[in-house]
Amino acid sequence: MRVDETMDEPFRNRYFKARFRPSETTTMKKTALLCLLLVGAAIAHADNSLTPAEKEEGWILLFNGKDLSGWKLDKWNPKSILVVDGAIKCNGDATMLYYDGDDRAKDARNFHFAADVMTGPGSNGGIFFHTKYQDKGWPAGHEAQINMTQADPIKTGSVYIVKNHFKAPARDNEWFHYEIIVRGRTVETKIDGKTVVRYEEEEGRKDRRRLSRGTFGIQAHDPGSLVRVKNIKVKPLAD
Repeated sequence: MRVDETMDEPFRNRYFKARFRPSETTTMKKTALLCLLLVGAAIAHADNSLTPAEKEEGWILLFNGKDLSGWKLDKWNPKSILVVDGAIKCNGDATMLYYDGDDRAKDARNFHFAADVMTGPGSNGGIFFHTKYQDKGWPAGHEAQINMTQADPIKTGSVYIVKNHFKAPARDNEWFHYEIIVRGRTVETKIDGKTVVRYEEEEGRKDRRRLSRGTFGIQAHDPGSLVRVKNIKVKPLAD
């Protein structure tokens, strides 16, 4: 049918609506495709899980988001660390949580560790590595500092004491991505993909803060600090 000016306006309006309106089948297909894409994206980015690509690359999930399976609390003040809303919540008197699951992770030497972390204002915490369980007190090994605005001048991304950084690389009350990469005598920390420090340890270091091998630990620092950690994973690297 040819549309021309001889047609009355109501007829032309009905014609164009019928001619150019998408069919119900096309609309349903587009809606179904959009739903599939959204579901796929949600699955791919679900908290406390690994993508197929990460599994293929050798990543190990350390925290399931539901409970502390594969972890061991010390006997210091164990009530200071809980699982809340899919994250490990550290808030209370000083205590430590140690990874005690997969042997490849709890006896790591060279590795790429990653987690998402959020700090409350004025909070301090830490991720320990090359450490081992003890009933009470801060353990041996290195600590990757967590601190944006607490009074301690040593800020997030520092390898505590041995390689310090004095400017907060992220903000309180926002999730940031923390990476710790150890290869041989080198430790590199990254926040949201940007290197914060690189630490080269001298051979034969005797201090309790030294590279060796061991597990990972998460610190509850004090009652005034609130630190949350989720999406915890590690990829062992070749020795």
